[in-house]
Amino acid sequence: MTDIRTDANLALICDCDGVLIDSEAVAATVIVQQLEARWPGLDIAPVVMPLLGLRTERVLQGAASALGMALTADDIDAIRVSVGASAVKAPMVEGIDAALAQIPLTKACASNSDRGYVEAVLERTGLVKHFGSRLFCADTVEAPKPAPDVYLAAARAIGVDPQACLVIEDSVAGVTAATAAGMTVYGFIGGGHASDEQVGTLRRLGAQHIFDDMKLLPELVERWLHRVTA
Repeated sequence: MTDIRTDANLALICDCDGVLIDSEAVAATVIVQQLEARWPGLDIAPVVMPLLGLRTERVLQGAASALGMALTADDIDAIRVSVGASAVKAPMVEGIDAALAQIPLTKACASNSDRGYVEAVLERTGLVKHFGSRLFCADTVEAPKPAPDVYLAAARAIGVDPQACLVIEDSVAGVTAATAAGMTVYGFIGGGHASDEQVGTLRRLGAQHIFDDMKLLPELVERWLHRVTA
């Protein structure tokens, strides 16, 4: 692969869970187990999986609504804490560290998780070296994904136009948010939670390319650079 050109007017923005950290499968397992314990006999997983990428509380509320069940505020808090405790231990996505090291663009992380969690997982895995303080999280903007707020906040802080940003996302909420922000979005389906249906869904929502191996990311970024700077 040829060396990617550095361009201060362009940026790569990555989601955290499912793109940098392989935590969505962990979160899904915890949520499904917790709900199965509360609602025995119900088929929980098919309801939960399409909601991944939303804030945990919204996943829980959406699952309860779809199944005609109810959760108390204490239930939601307890499950959210369990999810966070498990997800924070998840490994980085295979190949992401080396891929990011080959891409000399300004990089930011835009996550639907809280900043404390994002800082913790990026510090633990060493991925923080690629992002520095350029971490933009749902608890620091008015509305979480699928609203575009966190992506627009990232572009403003970096000082680039949203149309000059390439986003890597893995979820319905994330692709929707980045597309609404006016950014180019590539869908990553190589995480432990990925499914066959994800490909078509992410394309319909605006993902311009779908890939399943982070080793491909530097080349994909280079091709994007050629298009936007031609």
